[in-house]
Amino acid sequence: MTNSPEQPAPSGSVQHLNPDALPKNPAFTQAVVVSGPAKTIYIGMQNAVDASRSIVGKGDIAAQTEQTLKNLQACLEAAGARPEHLIQWTIYVAQGQSIQAAFEVGQRWWGDRPNPPANTVILVPAFVPPDWLIGIEAIAVVPV
Repeated sequence: MTNSPEQPAPSGSVQHLNPDALPKNPAFTQAVVVSGPAKTIYIGMQNAVDASRSIVGKGDIAAQTEQTLKNLQACLEAAGARPEHLIQWTIYVAQGQSIQAAFEVGQRWWGDRPNPPANTVILVPAFVPPDWLIGIEAIAVVPV
């Protein structure tokens, strides 16, 4: 039997890019590059429904955004990830709602963490059920 030298474990990385040719914004990153081994977590659209299946904050996009982010965080934690592992999210907002109110809640939730995820915000005519005002789906990457 031959002894082989021990190889260092490969490590993954996540690089957040904000090219100088593009605007800088504290709310999102322009591009994210994942290299090497990593655990990728795909989170289906979360909304303002709590564990009892009740819609939280009917008619209030700020309250619904808070609950949606709580649900998103619960998914991250269940997968062994944290908000800073988010690399991309798509935010769906019902037309006629204040994107600013949702943005302010999101900024408070994100806090002073560096490297916000890449994002896409889409206005939709309505959700099913119509009491939903916002939904967020996301991708997180945890380097291993």
